[in-house]
Amino acid sequence: MASINTIRMFVRVYELGNMSAAARDLQVSAAVASSRIADLERHLGIRLFTRTTRSIQPTEQGRIYYPKAVKVLEALEEAEAAVQEITHHPRGSLYVSAPLGVGRRLIAPNVVLFQDRYPDIHVRLRLSDRRVDLAGEGLDAGFLLGDLPDSGLKVRALGDCTRVLCAAPTYVARRGMPCCGADLIDQGHDCLLLRFPGSREFRWTLQTPEGPQSFNVKGPYACDDGDVLTAWALDGRGVVLKPVFDVAEHLASGALIPVCEQTPPPDARLACLFPHKKNQDPKSRLFIEFMAERIKAALRRRAQIYQLPR
Repeated sequence: MASINTIRMFVRVYELGNMSAAARDLQVSAAVASSRIADLERHLGIRLFTRTTRSIQPTEQGRIYYPKAVKVLEALEEAEAAVQEITHHPRGSLYVSAPLGVGRRLIAPNVVLFQDRYPDIHVRLRLSDRRVDLAGEGLDAGFLLGDLPDSGLKVRALGDCTRVLCAAPTYVARRGMPCCGADLIDQGHDCLLLRFPGSREFRWTLQTPEGPQSFNVKGPYACDDGDVLTAWALDGRGVVLKPVFDVAEHLASGALIPVCEQTPPPDARLACLFPHKKNQDPKSRLFIEFMAERIKAALRRRAQIYQLPR
């Protein structure tokens, strides 16, 4: 019978679609990862992946084996969770994702506090501004800012985040002050765009007297990293749409100033999503409760740094 570590490696290679990424995820070398997959293929007498110099794709047998392998790991996790519940000593790894700004300013500082309190629970934090597939990528929880996906995931709401359109004073001095969303279009303002596969952020929805309206904004700068957009805005390159908690210090110092105040963006919902079965896992429950309490407090503190006039 294949070892649990070997099955776990197969599952992570399948989910991440990359041998090196799976090796990093499980904290082993690429050579160890390759060896485990080769051992599993020899044990089963089949090829699970088709490898080329650029990609690794599951074979038909690999696609059949994957859901069964996942069930094996889930059964093991449930057994471990049941024992941990009785002993009150949860342990193991949690795989968590978050957008870059949320992760850097709200999640990462609290991960170390969580680790201090629960040293046997190891949080593997993945930061990306693209939308991630929690189930497809084998994640235990994911933080999301914005519209919630239509899925079977459980949702823990953490709060509504005020957002702002802002720019550097040097940009406004050079290009003029846009007062509303229509000015962004009519005056040809440079808008700094968050773009990645599947992104819709290049259409900004703003609150107008007639109700929410979508504006097809444009600009010469686009990136899949929200912090890069902030840096460009500070450099006077254009108008950026950000949650206030992300740029509170820059607004308070005057390095960025609000624009389009007649048509502000609506608040964005911050939530934690997780598979239903993770609600039964004591380490997942501890992490989500711990984060919910501290994120709400952090949002209140950062809102006090700068209050938008309304």
